[in-house]
Amino acid sequence: MPMGADSTLDINYLKSMGYNTTYVVDGSVTVGFLLHNLPNYSVVIWRTNTYISQHTVYWYIGQPVSGEVEQEYATDFSYGWLNAHAGVIGMTGDFIQNHFKADALKNIKLLIFVGSYGNSIVPSFLTAGVKTVIFCNGIISLQGGLIDDLTVSILDYMARGEDVDAAVFNTVSPYAQYTQPQDPYDSTYAPPFWYNGDGSLVLV
Repeated sequence: MPMGADSTLDINYLKSMGYNTTYVVDGSVTVGFLLHNLPNYSVVIWRTNTYISQHTVYWYIGQPVSGEVEQEYATDFSYGWLNAHAGVIGMTGDFIQNHFKADALKNIKLLIFVGSYGNSIVPSFLTAGVKTVIFCNGIISLQGGLIDDLTVSILDYMARGEDVDAAVFNTVSPYAQYTQPQDPYDSTYAPPFWYNGDGSLVLV
């Protein structure tokens, strides 16, 4: 989930659409939590950073590294699906693919994955049964709050009854169409959000 004031806005929008919400942050997001609880949700906002180890992209889970967790999930670490080199456990898309087989995540109708290189992990979620994934292309920064503001905007549109396709388009297009660069050699800014899956999905 996004942090700070934006997380409150996200929660309020979800509650306005009739959803009960759970806010899990940092070290409370454990490997075990993902394996045993992720399939129980219908809407998930997953906000994380990435790091690269041995030419592989890892998304932070949140759980601090410990000998106990390395022993418990030794197979995942040996195959490189989990990584302990950053002090906080990271995972690859293969971790999702190998632990969540077809339809294992079919209860999740919308996943908003707020993190760099989201486009490369989307297929793993879709194969596992997630109906629609909104994600970020390429490298993003979670500093400054812009990406979190855009997440709030998407939920705002969906709370008004718009489907995923319209909510994402209406959030992204104003930046691409109306933001004028200060220098003629600069390019306009297009937020790196898009989606894959069912664009006709609505939450209300």
